[in-house]
Amino acid sequence: MHTARRTSTAALLDPPRFQRWWERALVALFLLAIAVPGLATLAGVDREIIEGENRQLAPFPPFAFDRATLAAFPDGFTRYFEDHFAFRARFVAWQAAFRLERLHVSPASTVIRGKDGWLFYADDGSMEDYISAAPLGEAELQVWAKTLQDTQDWLEGQGITYLFTIAPDKYALYPEMMPGEIHRLRQEWRTDALVRYLAEHTTVHVLDLRPSLFAAKAQERIYHRTDTHWNDRGAYAGYAAIMARLDAMRPGLAPWPRSRFDATTAITGGLDLAGMLGLAHVLTEENLSLAPRQPRCARIVEESVPESKGSAARVATECGTPGLPRAVIYRDSFASALVPFMSEHFSRALYLWERDIDPTTIAAERPDVVVHEWVGRRISTAMPYNAVAAMNLLPRAQR
Repeated sequence: MHTARRTSTAALLDPPRFQRWWERALVALFLLAIAVPGLATLAGVDREIIEGENRQLAPFPPFAFDRATLAAFPDGFTRYFEDHFAFRARFVAWQAAFRLERLHVSPASTVIRGKDGWLFYADDGSMEDYISAAPLGEAELQVWAKTLQDTQDWLEGQGITYLFTIAPDKYALYPEMMPGEIHRLRQEWRTDALVRYLAEHTTVHVLDLRPSLFAAKAQERIYHRTDTHWNDRGAYAGYAAIMARLDAMRPGLAPWPRSRFDATTAITGGLDLAGMLGLAHVLTEENLSLAPRQPRCARIVEESVPESKGSAARVATECGTPGLPRAVIYRDSFASALVPFMSEHFSRALYLWERDIDPTTIAAERPDVVVHEWVGRRISTAMPYNAVAAMNLLPRAQR
């Protein structure tokens, strides 16, 4: 018996036989690895969509017994399988987490890995703005000045108060959290150039929110770590500055004091930038919020996307308090967090995710106040459209 065992062990350790056993094991593991995703896909297992993948996934290709369809089917099926095979989202998330946490690089070109877990948006002109690679030229500044001046003059001619305000990107408030290897070429921001030019060449009511936000930053964190935008506490600082400026021009619009809110903290999953990396369920966010101590008056009465909580392209709120003015707010994503705060001051407030003032909307809404908000990075990537000048070129009967 002992002899048989020794013979068996010797046979197993025999180099040629051991090599054949190892090769067969590798083949079996390989076949298992390539078969499991396919079989799981057919079974409909783990078909999770990757968060932040802003594209339509490839559909299953059509099949018919004609030459053109049969010839196109293999490529179409390959694209479909690559987008839908089981465990794809999990594999992508593992790869993204490994690159972010172990290799210390961002898995996506649209997101910058900053310091201490901070993420920054890198698309839509953000990096050009941050490094100040292309400052605003005289011609661009003139377009801004004329457009905003024409807009304000036209609105004020109808008794409407107008305020243009610039919401700063996160990197402008927290440049110290940007990677050290990214250097700015100039100290002046595009926002600096525009605010100065408007002050020197126009009478436009312009509000740069950075001073108010820097003051708030000294007390607490006011932007999300895993999101492009300010958190509730940063949004409150922006709201308070906007309403204080409006109150100076049109009394009765003073902001609620901070004492009317309770500061709350909750640990949530990662937000929009984490989602763009496919890591919203991996990264976490310490969400610093503000909860009003008394019930809000304003209610959402119209939105283009139900349950959007103020982030839809068109949101209207109403508050039944007598004597409140009406408002139209032209804005981008930064003003979504302003909606709960600002709406308390208006009998009706219409928030439009649009950059340019539309005279048709103004005529339909008959507002008392128009707020025009732009995020800083968009100042030179999208020039404003002068709808008032275009309207004045029309025959009077068509205006």
